[in-house]
Amino acid sequence: MGLPEPPPAGSTFLPPDTLDGAVAIVTGGGTGLGRAIAVELARAGAAVGVISRAEEHRRAGVAAVEAVGGRAAHAGADVREPDQVAEAFDALESVLGPARILVNNAAANFPVLAGDMRPNAFRSVTNIVLDGTFFCSQELHRRITGDAARRGAGGAVVNILATQSFTGGPGMAHNAAAKAGVGNLTKSLAVEWAPDGIRVNALAPGLFPHEDMREDLKALRPEGESVDARRSPAGRLGRLHELGWAVTWLCSPYAAFVTGHTLVVDGANWLRRDFVMPVFTPVAEQLSEVLRPPG
Repeated sequence: MGLPEPPPAGSTFLPPDTLDGAVAIVTGGGTGLGRAIAVELARAGAAVGVISRAEEHRRAGVAAVEAVGGRAAHAGADVREPDQVAEAFDALESVLGPARILVNNAAANFPVLAGDMRPNAFRSVTNIVLDGTFFCSQELHRRITGDAARRGAGGAVVNILATQSFTGGPGMAHNAAAKAGVGNLTKSLAVEWAPDGIRVNALAPGLFPHEDMREDLKALRPEGESVDARRSPAGRLGRLHELGWAVTWLCSPYAAFVTGHTLVVDGANWLRRDFVMPVFTPVAEQLSEVLRPPG
């Protein structure tokens, strides 16, 4: 039987004016999980700024927000570069107004065995996931604490983790390590920034299939969603809008006393343990078909 499906996308889950007047910035907000988050923030009343390196992704995020009646703008930036982050915030605030919500969703990930990983491959993920999260968070903090009017309204940061940050991530050591760093950073910033009225939380999603998944990551699950659903205690996978709801709640006044917390939204999948564990298959064998060069 498993867990029931959530209410359909577009259902009211918070009062529609919950985030009226708020400006939220979502990094990587033009595709996949980030776009779903941007849409639900807009449904709750926030204006949404989308940051991404790719213009087509940014425009897709803006279009999705506008399709549900929201107001949006976009700006290009590489989150690994603090100067570009500051310029993107300037551009978005010039159109939407002062930001007080930030969702650090920008990420990089690809399957690779740790023994084969090149230094630049490791850095390309850790710099985006960990460094980029810090630079964007620091930029929001700087703006809120430097503006008396904004300080009164407070701020909220939500960092997107992965459950492999708790367990390790064989085949994705770079991403697991970077996400673990973000989880630790979340706790540190929550304590430091609470006196400034800024809450910092994290969300760790389970499997939320979407059309923007990379082909090499899709190849890790060739059987498709139905088999993945049977592997989950919940008997199903996540729906994008329920992930957006979770982030929106963490950013809302209804979570005003919640900070330094990581919310796991995965149908208990990361906690699963078989009574008798299956035979172990080395990670190199699991990834051999995915990582095998063409020809």
